Amino acid sequence: MAQSINGILQKIETTPIPKVKKCALAYSGGLDSTLGIELLRRGYKAEEIVAINVDVGQGEEEMQLGISRAKKLNLEPIIIDAKDEFTEVWLKKAIQANSDYNGYPVSTSMTRQLIGQIVAKKALELGCDSIMEGSTGRGNDQYRMHNVFKMFAPALEILAPVRDFDLTRQEELKLCEHWGVPVEEFIVGGDDKTMWCRSIASGAVDLNQTIPDDIWMWLTPPEKAPDQPEYVELTFEEGVPVALNGQRMKLGELIPALNTIAGRHGIGLIDIFEDGIMDLKSREIYEAPAAHVILKVKQDLEGACLTKEERQFKKIVDAKWAYLVYHGEWFHPLKDDLDAFIAQSQKMVYGTTKVKLYKGNIIIAERESSKTSLFSPEIRSIKAAGFDQRWCADAAKIRGLPFEILAKRNQKLGVD
Repeated sequence: MAQSINGILQKIETTPIPKVKKCALAYSGGLDSTLGIELLRRGYKAEEIVAINVDVGQGEEEMQLGISRAKKLNLEPIIIDAKDEFTEVWLKKAIQANSDYNGYPVSTSMTRQLIGQIVAKKALELGCDSIMEGSTGRGNDQYRMHNVFKMFAPALEILAPVRDFDLTRQEELKLCEHWGVPVEEFIVGGDDKTMWCRSIASGAVDLNQTIPDDIWMWLTPPEKAPDQPEYVELTFEEGVPVALNGQRMKLGELIPALNTIAGRHGIGLIDIFEDGIMDLKSREIYEAPAAHVILKVKQDLEGACLTKEERQFKKIVDAKWAYLVYHGEWFHPLKDDLDAFIAQSQKMVYGTTKVKLYKGNIIIAERESSKTSLFSPEIRSIKAAGFDQRWCADAAKIRGLPFEILAKRNQKLGVD
């Protein structure tokens, strides 16, 4: 049943809250953090508010929208540019780790923790006694932000008003209308965008809800994609893409360019059941064209350059890496240990691969014979005379001995 505005205001007034004087607000310009400005003023009675807007690659339009909304509420946000740190440090590690949490190329999981670190450090620098962030009590970000705040500013009070006042999305929108907070939500649940992956209406998508075509930013639905394929060439050094179609680029340039190319060919749609930090399932929608291409090519390249034992063990390490990062544990010591193994494993991952992009498909068309590749057809191919096959006869006999022993036991037990 819809709550009246008086009921919402009463809920805020009767909820016990900590006393704060100067609060650092992790500000994005979205519904939760923009409403947070007025909640700090009217609910928490904060004497001073410092809004900190961290740019991790959301795009100029989104950044300017956030700045404009803050100014309408008589607040000038502090802008901190973290795009290079996100792409050249955090994303680099994610690519080397083949970042995948049950079908999701971890992205928001990383940006929340990078933003949390920056905001916590700035809050201490500015003498704040508290930090506010806009997470709900049903989602994952509350844990990610809380972990990082406690890591870098353990003594500060943490405020999460949507959770702490138990506000629904509709109640937030009613408060915005009542208080004149300049926010309108075009997608229920909003969206969260980085160049690596865009999350759409997180936690708000129903089981069989149809996703309209106009919701996508990069993606052209496969049935509407061009009838002719497009070829792209990716070059990797130490497990990281460094060139697109022969042109060297930083990750911060390469990924947006590839998003555009791959997206127009219907690549990058993700529609999955996601197991959140609270072990509750949600249907999540993402688009990640560049991530799909890069991670497919990267894993194929590892197949050529890493030994069988490295590949098998790295799958375990990669899965644990994604699990830790998703669960808000970027700064956990074990994650640092995994980074060390992953970085070492990537020292031989070099090569150039050409792929065909066609109506949602990524097809490897051509692989360069890399100097670090272990693919040796002159030895392995049945068309080659790389070694005398008769050498393997005795080896095969030895490898078959355990099965001979098993057969004898089965005979004794009368087992077929």
